[in-house]
Amino acid sequence: MGNLQPRVLVSEEDIKKRVVELAAIIERDYAGADEILLLGVLRGAFIFLADLARELTVPRRIDFIALSSYENGSNFAGGVRLIMDSRINVTGKHVLIVEDILDSGRTLSYLLETFEARHPASLRSCVLVRKPGQQVEVDVDYIGFDIPDEWVVGYGLDYGDHYRALAYIGVIEPDVEADD
Repeated sequence: MGNLQPRVLVSEEDIKKRVVELAAIIERDYAGADEILLLGVLRGAFIFLADLARELTVPRRIDFIALSSYENGSNFAGGVRLIMDSRINVTGKHVLIVEDILDSGRTLSYLLETFEARHPASLRSCVLVRKPGQQVEVDVDYIGFDIPDEWVVGYGLDYGDHYRALAYIGVIEPDVEADD
């Protein structure tokens, strides 16, 4: 696995351009904020978060959270559970959740509900890519790219922990891939 060359869906140049555009919009929206807390969802959002954070000039802190998804028989709402929480108390802070992909909508919905209950000054979300047809309706404040319903890798997105470090977002056919 990891040896196939993914078909380019979003080029490195287009990603760089969009990150600059998103940063400008976020800067405008947080112009009066004393500081924002960028909460990156591990592991997929780390590259996007790093590039976005470097483009921002508004005072910012960075922290990470991690989740685990469960399918049938889960005791957790939506099959999602927080397994690594923020080390920073979000109460009274401007929080921007930075996520790699919006697919079913379950993860982002869970995160927004979880962090809203902690009484931030504001809570917004930024997603690198959004696929059509969410099972759970969720509002996203900042979207990098709307993409077709294909398996995407690169720029933090993976397939079996492969392809994350690609500088572009590509498409693979997982059923063609051989297992390790």
